[in-house]
Amino acid sequence: MNETFTAPQVERIEMGDLPCWRVTTADAELLVAEQGAQVLSYQRSGEQPLIWLSEQAEFRRGQSVRGGVPVCWPWFGDLVRNPAGVRAMRGGHAPAPAHGEVRGRDWQLQDIIKDNGAVSLTFSLPQSAAGELPDWSHALDLTLAIRLDERLDLRLTTHNRGSYRVALSQALHTYLAVSDIREASVEGLDGLRYIETLEDWDERQQQGILQFAGETDRIYLDTPPRLDLVDPGWKRRICLEASGSHSAIVWNPWIDKAARLSQFADDAWQRMLCIETANVLEDAVELAPDQSASLGLCLWSEPL
Repeated sequence: MNETFTAPQVERIEMGDLPCWRVTTADAELLVAEQGAQVLSYQRSGEQPLIWLSEQAEFRRGQSVRGGVPVCWPWFGDLVRNPAGVRAMRGGHAPAPAHGEVRGRDWQLQDIIKDNGAVSLTFSLPQSAAGELPDWSHALDLTLAIRLDERLDLRLTTHNRGSYRVALSQALHTYLAVSDIREASVEGLDGLRYIETLEDWDERQQQGILQFAGETDRIYLDTPPRLDLVDPGWKRRICLEASGSHSAIVWNPWIDKAARLSQFADDAWQRMLCIETANVLEDAVELAPDQSASLGLCLWSEPL
């Protein structure tokens, strides 16, 4: 008997104010917003979501949606905490938005390719015109390539078209879905240096598997390519394989901070964990003229 082949489908839909693209294959569904080229959700057929999207997410122009995979670029977090070279790239005196300038901007969908059951989307944000980004006008091209097959692959590429070196930090700020953060753990961090941002940015060393019993906001350095989020409740591990990255941020707001966050239910901290594939602090990127650099993430799950 011949198996029925279901061709991948790509359709443009509206989520609130935001144009989005829904990709459906025989085994998975992916939702991507044009704004910020932000992956919003990702789920395999018959499984719990891998990427978490807030139940209180607001789909408004000019603001990042809570959940999914926001793109943080050309700096991560608070600009003043970035290396001097990154800070020097921004002119002007206006307050710098957290996580850079591109999360609330419209990207262009350049290409859709369907190939043997897989789908690839390529979004771009050209930065050729002076003033395209407030107080950060450098001749850079930025693309995000998304491929959905048995796994989800994201690749953020920056190309320096200018005549001088530029410095930047960046992250794929991935919100992962878990059954209960209090039972979850992260493997692959043992022995690594990390910055404890909740206690005066003190540098420490990870001892053993990372487990969770309170607010967590850590920057791990010299990270290996692969990290695993182990979830006994859903009997799976979410595997993250990075490329072009040697730093990662692990974040959960826990109870008190969750109550202060926008687009975030008071109890949502129980159902999510951010593991952010990044180039931050000493892992920041410098690009010579006509040089490119890519930050990649491959995401999948395996049963426990």
